Amino acid sequence: MTVRRKSGSKKQHCIGRQASEYGSGFDDRLEPTTAVDLRQVQTVSDLVEAYGGAAIGARQVSQAAEILQEMVEDKDCWVVLTISGAMTVAKMGLVLCDMIDSGMVQAIVSTGALMAHGFVESAGKVHFKYDPSMNDTELFARGYNRVYDTLELEQNLDDVEEIIQEVLAQDRTVEPWSSVRFNRALGAYLDRQNTGRGILRSAYQKNIPVYVPAFTDSELGLDFAIHNHRNQQSGELRQTFDPFLDLEDYAERVDGQKRLGIFTIGGGVPRNWAQQVGPYLDILQKRVGVGNGLARFRYGVRICPEPVHWGGLSGCTYSEGISWGKFLPPAEGGRYAEVYADATIVWPLVVKAVLERMENRPRRRRAASSKPSSARGKRPKPTRKS
Repeated sequence: MTVRRKSGSKKQHCIGRQASEYGSGFDDRLEPTTAVDLRQVQTVSDLVEAYGGAAIGARQVSQAAEILQEMVEDKDCWVVLTISGAMTVAKMGLVLCDMIDSGMVQAIVSTGALMAHGFVESAGKVHFKYDPSMNDTELFARGYNRVYDTLELEQNLDDVEEIIQEVLAQDRTVEPWSSVRFNRALGAYLDRQNTGRGILRSAYQKNIPVYVPAFTDSELGLDFAIHNHRNQQSGELRQTFDPFLDLEDYAERVDGQKRLGIFTIGGGVPRNWAQQVGPYLDILQKRVGVGNGLARFRYGVRICPEPVHWGGLSGCTYSEGISWGKFLPPAEGGRYAEVYADATIVWPLVVKAVLERMENRPRRRRAASSKPSSARGKRPKPTRKS
């Protein structure tokens, strides 16, 4: 059937599809989908690879593993992991430990809550499953702080606060503090105690910086504030905290890297803080004449269920970030994967698949402590008294 439409004084004819013009898919070089055949699956890597021939979330998971593998096997790629959400309460902390221990990441940017609850676990404390027969008023009275379906005991937080006071009292020569210095001190404590695996302990052992940009928005920040109140009551000086030391430390490490990669769980402040380093280095060079200028991420993997149409940074696509100068466009080599799913389900699958592949193709990562080239010179060091 011919449909006639008017456009000015001319008539246009829209002809329906003709069978003679139908494509086979192959003649347009389209890739066929394939069924997930569990009879052929022996490992997690096999399963995730099989997902690549499927569709929807399965294909996204496979692409995430493919790009994570590519970025960690790129010897010239410096990788930062950003993480938000209740991942340590949800018992995903050892997944991050595996990424640190295997050399997948060279820096971590996190919420304070994640590091606080992870420290609770590393210090030998226990989290519990939420019993829905107890309402939230009862939980408050019993000292059970609920995080969705899991409980953090108030007693755990009290016990950890005592450890924080001990660490701060022992390291009074550090002045001022920053989150990366504070987290390193906690990692050193855990290493001395040898209580088991933990994020901050692994980061300390591998010399991986851990940044918490919104430090005061956390139990760790509150404990730091409590410590200063106690100092004042005893007539001692307050210990200071300078968040800009974190910004400059991170920017210096990024500046001059050949390639950059980012692996993101959730979004929020950690994601934006880590990504804004490109624009920061750009305007620092343009306005002040310092540094090497714009630094954009070549690789990116994001696991977050938030959709883009809510307008928040957590759901922001990598494509949008290109417009800000944070990411390389695909035409210039940018490689990105975005998985719209619960990270507690997807994250372990992606990491385990890549770990299995790395075991089959071992490669020595560049030491995380290697100094980045920077026109700004060396980053500030803690002042120490003799």
